[in-house]
Amino acid sequence: MQDLASRRRARAIWIGSCLLAIAFVVIAISLNTGSIKIGPLTVVQTLFGYGTPDDELVLFEYRLPRIIITMLAGIGLGISGAILQAISRNALADPGIIGLHAGSSFGLIVFVTLFSSMKGASALMLPLFTFSGGILATCLIVLLANDRHRGLQPIRLLLVGIAIAAGFSAITLYLSLRLDENTYAFAARWLAGSVWGRDWIHVVALLPWIVLLVPYAWMRAQALNLFSLGDEIAIGVGEAVQRKRLLLLGCAVGLSGASVAMVGGIGFIGLVAPHLARRLVGPRQQYVLPISGLVGLVILVTSDTIGRSIFEPNAIPAGVVVAAVGAPYFLYLLVKTKS
Repeated sequence: MQDLASRRRARAIWIGSCLLAIAFVVIAISLNTGSIKIGPLTVVQTLFGYGTPDDELVLFEYRLPRIIITMLAGIGLGISGAILQAISRNALADPGIIGLHAGSSFGLIVFVTLFSSMKGASALMLPLFTFSGGILATCLIVLLANDRHRGLQPIRLLLVGIAIAAGFSAITLYLSLRLDENTYAFAARWLAGSVWGRDWIHVVALLPWIVLLVPYAWMRAQALNLFSLGDEIAIGVGEAVQRKRLLLLGCAVGLSGASVAMVGGIGFIGLVAPHLARRLVGPRQQYVLPISGLVGLVILVTSDTIGRSIFEPNAIPAGVVVAAVGAPYFLYLLVKTKS
């Protein structure tokens, strides 16, 4: 048994190292590409303080904040999806499908209605608005999915979440149509998953959510492992199932809401990343959670790089690139589930 655990740990470390190497390569390519071309050697010189003022402006004010935002959001969305799939025991659970993105989008529309933009110190409040919208959606989902005798039922959690997502999406669309032309254009770009225009204030707004909630989720990995065995077994070994499920659900909402606040309504990362992680390292959540985060990081940084470099000068949002890959994968999972 110890030998098997050692092999799993070694495999997880190996896979994690490979993903970090892939992430490093993608980030290096992202720093070099864009509407203004900067050579690899110039990038290195600029990062160490020996670049020209123009190169420093492009790298430090435009590209680095955007890359860091996509890295953090990719980690948040990947781990949020892994948590939701574990607590719902449903391989098709995802922050977008279950309704969390729709609630966060509602929070954003309320934010832009009050502040009209994401510039300046007001950007620090944006994750609070999207988190509040996500919490509102979660409370409705939990209220409607909860059984008086059996507690929170995972299958009802997913079905109710889909219905809540549809309702919040309709409200968000109605409110967005009441915005002025410029604010509506900004909201539309955000909802499409555009990461254009992010700067260091947005990094500061997102970083605390990832730094605090990711370690918390990893420390609760054993509870997630027990959830996969069923509530009866988890209760039998002394686990406070309903309380832990609600706490971890709140953690997933926080990671999803804060990430969505900065990169928009990007779907499918929370669905695809945990699936790939389980294929790579097995079902143990101690390994699935960090690998899901790294897979999400690679997917989102790669998607943003593709969207703004291959299709230049008409860059397309990262959310469109992710959907182009995620939608076929979702259909594949549906067919596989039926079979």
